[in-house]
Amino acid sequence: MKTKTIVLIHGLFVNNTSWKEWKTYFEAQGYTVHTPSNPGHDGDPVQLKRNVPSVLKKVGFDDVIDHLVKFIDTLPEKPIVIGHSFGGLMVQKLVDMDKAVAGVSIDGAPPKNVMAPFSTVKIVWPVVNFFKGNNPYLGTKEWYHKAFFNNYSREESDKLYETVAAPESRKLARDPLFKSSAKLDMKKPHQPLLFIAGSNDHIFPAAFSRKIANAYKDANSIVDFKEFEGRSHFICGEKGWEEVAGYVLNWLKKLS
Repeated sequence: MKTKTIVLIHGLFVNNTSWKEWKTYFEAQGYTVHTPSNPGHDGDPVQLKRNVPSVLKKVGFDDVIDHLVKFIDTLPEKPIVIGHSFGGLMVQKLVDMDKAVAGVSIDGAPPKNVMAPFSTVKIVWPVVNFFKGNNPYLGTKEWYHKAFFNNYSREESDKLYETVAAPESRKLARDPLFKSSAKLDMKKPHQPLLFIAGSNDHIFPAAFSRKIANAYKDANSIVDFKEFEGRSHFICGEKGWEEVAGYVLNWLKKLS
């Protein structure tokens, strides 16, 4: 695979600053790396928490896909897309739309046609809570420690919350449950996909990530799966992230 362009797609509850180390890592390997932010997510997470963007009341699934597609269409070549959490669902959608030469979904969210387990519904309920309307969601320090930073002490988790956590659109979190555009054709031929999971992920358990990977049915298309022992949902930012990035790099090299 000759493509040397990577687009890193962030998930919910954070923004593109979460990819800082990954951008540096892959640029050192000769790639051109882009880290677009979702609508309403530009800036420093510290400031975003203080001044929550009002646009988050209306940002939805289709808005983010349109935003990413328009960005990708400006690039000189079809990119490799790598996404974390909700960004992993964006990766699957972009591959479904033939907008990428390969995709990596890390602790990725499911498309509409793969049912999430109750444990996932329970932990993300505070954001999808239908009784809260479309007011932007900002998780508490307690929620982030339980859902994101569970491999850290509470003190360490609270520090990460200050620098990493960002307010989120409830509409964006809910849309994949209802939008027909969030349903993928998992039987057709597609570009190579790699699914990565952490065994200590409290939002999307590793077994669920494997279920999403196994939902792809075309025998001639590459679908690979890798579980990292002991990693949480914060797999791309926590201690040992270099091992995960290195695995992705080696997988990409094997496609060449």
